[in-house]
Parts: sequence; structure tokens; C-alpha cells
Amino acid sequence: MIIKSIDLQNFRNYENEKIEFDENTNILYGDNAQGKTNILEAIFLSGTSKSHKGSKDSEIINFSKDESHIKTVISKKEIDYRIDIHIRKNKSKGIAVNGVPIKKSSELYGIVNIVFFSPEDLNIIKAGPFARRRFMDMEMCQLDKIYVNSLINYNKAIDQRNRLLKDIYFSPYLEDTMDIWDENILKYGSEIIRKRESFINELNEIIGKIHFTLSGGRENIVIKYEPCVKEEEFESVLKSTRDRDKKQKSTGSGPHRDDIIFLIDNVDIRKYGSQGQQRTAALSLKLAEIEIVKKQIGDTPILLLDDVLSELDSSRQNYLLNSIHNIQTIMTCTGLDEFINNRFDLNRIFRVSEGHVYQENKLQEA
Repeated sequence: MIIKSIDLQNFRNYENEKIEFDENTNILYGDNAQGKTNILEAIFLSGTSKSHKGSKDSEIINFSKDESHIKTVISKKEIDYRIDIHIRKNKSKGIAVNGVPIKKSSELYGIVNIVFFSPEDLNIIKAGPFARRRFMDMEMCQLDKIYVNSLINYNKAIDQRNRLLKDIYFSPYLEDTMDIWDENILKYGSEIIRKRESFINELNEIIGKIHFTLSGGRENIVIKYEPCVKEEEFESVLKSTRDRDKKQKSTGSGPHRDDIIFLIDNVDIRKYGSQGQQRTAALSLKLAEIEIVKKQIGDTPILLLDDVLSELDSSRQNYLLNSIHNIQTIMTCTGLDEFINNRFDLNRIFRVSEGHVYQENKLQEA
């Protein structure tokens, strides 16, 4: 699959800009704070309805305007899809696919598969559990509609239960209604646990070989899923911790507290690994993510690289660039340095400056 073009109106620092991409390698270069990452954000939003930064809709709209439009054309197995997103201040966003409005943002998942790799992703090992849960959720939501549904309904049930836990403090009789939310939490939470476990198992089948090669044959990696509670114990734990939850006014057990750990030769590298080991593992994880998408959908994802090369040493740069042939790649950087010019084919080059994008056809002109 490839992205053919994207049309931005009043998005971040872009007033009106259309970009047509090559089906292979595209590079967006320019000084910092010119809007390179904003283009990747718009592409990611077109596939997931969400900003990779977690930004609110009101923050995405050009500060001097009241609404923003993104029009993206995707080609998937020789069929074109036009995704229109209308973002308004203080209103939910409108989304249409081929001119037909969709009722829920979650319906957008699966039309386009995107792997986003930013410098922040290199810190996923040492970051908090939220970052690792977000990694699982963002990838699994693009691949599994049932998981999307379970995650949405689970989060709704958790929010309702937490609100109820606060209300019970003032109105104890409301506790009788808690069983309803517990049933939903158990139903959807159990599905999430099963699917996350399956996803991590599949990831382990792929990441080991990648990491072994990337580490020069020195390291064996295993990812371990650490559920907050086992599926078979979930119901009893939810009941036994209800008094504690009432005191804390929050639900303390469930998949919203899950984590994954990265073991190299049985050592937890979040606690005991070097920064180099952590970064190599993070790179292995992203490359494995690409392979999982290929395996599950029988097509290649769109790869977005946000100034990642500058954060990697030459050997990891080489491995990454050699791994992404035959995948449409859109990457940002501050300059067309000699490393990229000599070792990687750049099919289309764009210079980004002050919210405008200029296509440059030849490297000599860059």
C-alpha cells in the first residue's frame, strides 16, 4: 500500500498545501520548526484518526482558523481510497471514506497501515508502562477490529466504574450498580488480555532473528507480556480489591495496568541494560512491527521515519535503511548529508520551509 497524496488546509502551520509522494522513498528536509513532522502527523492521523503526539483536535488547527481539513489518497491492492478528515474546534471531527461519512473514528482502522518511528520510540524500553501499552494498542488496533471494539468498550467501562467509585463515597447505595460495570470490564478485559498475549507471542517469533543480526550475533531478545492480572484470576481479583478501589476511588487491576518487558539473555534491559542495548531493542521492535503487518495483511505498511537517522549510529543506520526496501517510506531530516546520498536511493525530495513544501527533483539541487 502507498499514500499517493495529501492535501492540508489550515493544519498546524500549513494553510493550503498539497504533496504528491513517490511510491518508494520520500524525504522531507529543512531546518527545525518548519513543519516536517506536521506532515507525518497528518498522514498518521489519516490512518488512525489520532495524532501520534496525543494532541487535541483544537491544537491541530492553525491557530488563526476555526477548522482544518486533511484529504489523503491511499492506494491499496490497486484500489484507491480517499480519506477526508474535517477537524473543528469544540466539535467532534468528521471523517469520510470515498465520500461516505463514517459514524465512528474507529472504523478508519485497517484501511491504511502505518508504522511510525520517532526518536521518542527509541526510549520505549526505559519509558513508563503507558508508552509500551500504547505501542501494543496502536499496532493491534490497525490489525484487529475486534481488539478495537474490546479496547473502546473496556475503557468506557473503566471510566464509568471510576466515576462510580467516586460517587459511592457520597452515595453508598450506588454500589449495587457496580456489578454491571464489573461484568463489562471482565468481558472486554479478558479479550484484551488474550489478544495481547497472542500479539506478543507473534512478535517474539519475528524479533529474535532481527535483533540477533542487529547486535552482531551477540544478543538474544525475548519480549515478555506482563498482565496486571491473569485472565483466569481477573474476576476474583476485581471482587477482592473492591474495598481498596473504593478507598482509592480508582480501579487498580486490569489490562489498563499491563506492561511488557524486554529480556536480553534473561536480563531485564529496562533495569540493567545499557542505552545502546535499549536503543537496539527499540529498533528491532519497529522492524518486527513492519514484518507483522506484512504477515497479517499480505501487504506492506507505510513507514514514517521522523528524524530517526540522526539518533542512530552508522551500523544501525545501515541496518535500518537496508531493511526498508520495497516499502513506501516518508522520512524527515534536517539535511541531505553524505551518508544518505551515498547509501540510499531517494526517489523524491521535498524541502520544507515555513509551512511550504517545495519538490526538488535531483540531489544536486538539494
